[in-house]
Amino acid sequence: MAEQPLATIESNRLTRYIPALSWLRSYQRADLSGDLTAGVIVAVMLIPQGMAYAALAGLPPVVGLYASTVPLLLYALFGSSRQLAVGPVAIVSLLTLSGIQQLAEPGSAEFVGYALLLALLVGVVQLGLGLIRGGAVVKFLSHAVISGFTSAAAIIIGLSQIKNISGIEIGRHENAFLLIADAVSNAGETHALTLAIGLISIVALVGLRRVSRRLPGALFVVAAATAAVYFFGLNGHGVSIVGDVPSGLPTPTVPGLDVDALRALVPVALTVSFVGYMESIAVAQSIAAREKQRVGPNQEMRALGIANIGAAFFGGYPVTGGFSRSAVNYQAGARTGLASIITAGLIIVTLLLFTDLFYYLPRAVLGAIVVVAVAGLVDWQELVHLYRVRRTDAATLVITFAATLTLGVERGILAGIAVSLLIFIWRSAHPHTAEMGYLPEENVFRNVLRYPDARTYPQAVILRIDESLYFANSGFLEDRIREALHNRPEARWVILDFWAVNDVDAVALETLEELMAQYRPTGHRFLFAGVKGPVRDLMLRAGWGDTVGADMWHLSVQHALAAAGVDVRAGQPAAPAPRESAEALVP
Repeated sequence: MAEQPLATIESNRLTRYIPALSWLRSYQRADLSGDLTAGVIVAVMLIPQGMAYAALAGLPPVVGLYASTVPLLLYALFGSSRQLAVGPVAIVSLLTLSGIQQLAEPGSAEFVGYALLLALLVGVVQLGLGLIRGGAVVKFLSHAVISGFTSAAAIIIGLSQIKNISGIEIGRHENAFLLIADAVSNAGETHALTLAIGLISIVALVGLRRVSRRLPGALFVVAAATAAVYFFGLNGHGVSIVGDVPSGLPTPTVPGLDVDALRALVPVALTVSFVGYMESIAVAQSIAAREKQRVGPNQEMRALGIANIGAAFFGGYPVTGGFSRSAVNYQAGARTGLASIITAGLIIVTLLLFTDLFYYLPRAVLGAIVVVAVAGLVDWQELVHLYRVRRTDAATLVITFAATLTLGVERGILAGIAVSLLIFIWRSAHPHTAEMGYLPEENVFRNVLRYPDARTYPQAVILRIDESLYFANSGFLEDRIREALHNRPEARWVILDFWAVNDVDAVALETLEELMAQYRPTGHRFLFAGVKGPVRDLMLRAGWGDTVGADMWHLSVQHALAAAGVDVRAGQPAAPAPRESAEALVP
């Protein structure tokens, strides 16, 4: 086989780190119309959304436009998804607000500076994980945790917009119930005109979305409300407006490095990094599967890191791939990253020429855009599904949801992670074991709780272990073996089916060895069936070949029974077990 030229090897390596080189080299003119259409539609959608999400994050609305320029260009070059639309999103905006508001007053220059620093930290974390191929660490965030967190965060986001939509003063709480209490106690302060604009905007946004998701409903509502405020002078009647939006491109800046601020923002940066990546990779992989394309998880992590570093140096705040915009981008015909480049270009034009048009934009409309955007994130059906499939996963979702609503977004997701890890540890510490019986017609051994007619043997107990063994679950296995022998006092052989055991540690081996030694004086003998090579190697290194006996390992349960002198076909039906017991013991 001919060796590849060095130039080709270097080119392939460069393409792996800059995926845009691949589609740029093979760009088809036929793709231009789809990219152009998608780029325009997403820009029209992102301009009002970006401003609304920046306001949600406690930042000036123009920061949302800054975050929709350079980060999009960088992701288009380094991202492996050709349709993912990167930019400000609701969940990350809420995390930004909750993480920084304890350091500075939202909307202040200090707050903006900390937002830049947070974007830099997020970028460094994501880029670092991507470079060391650490994207898999995010898999420790279970789907139940993310679902519970997202649903609760969506409710908190919606409640936080009561101030903008109705004019009622509410505190900046992370507890949903405190937000509700403030809204109820200050309901008399409702500004009727502001409330009317907010409710009409919500109805219009929902109605336009139902007509077509490709319609720029947010832009229509923004234009109509801005015109109404301008022509009727509604700002003079108490309607809060955006006011001056600075024109021009963001000035490149270096985020200020403050040791105390860094220490305070690191936990927030980690949360934003993981949650943002989870949202982004989920939609990227979904679209890639439809297009039969490949998305590299570690390259995505690197691309998002680079995009966030770009946001930090060009006036933005943390960004990630968004569900709704990516779906619109894909449905509008985006074929390559050129669509995102077009989107960024149009937002740059807006910053240069059209920011004056947003002066009379009512803040109630920005609140309505946020509320409608996050309404679909509350997923009750997922709770029903998880409850039906596995109740522990449903419990994880509920605990994460409740903790986020009451403790705040950061503590909520940490509580969810802690619960999911505790459940995982509990499961691994209680490995599923099953007493096996023989089915003559099928010539297989199966769990006697599921197959009550399976034959068991008075002189032998057959136990199947369905987990790897380590220090935390070796005691549970010991208790299970003792229980089985107590229930079957006539049995003298214990056959352990190790087909599902992929690994054991020294403590588990020592526990089993001590157990065998304790039962040896009573005439009990242990045999092991289906032990995999690596596990058997560990047993031999532990000296089992000398202390226990080299004749203890057998290829199958049938071989082990034959070694024990038991006729496989001479068993008896297992005693019937209550249905409730079977369901409780068998996963």
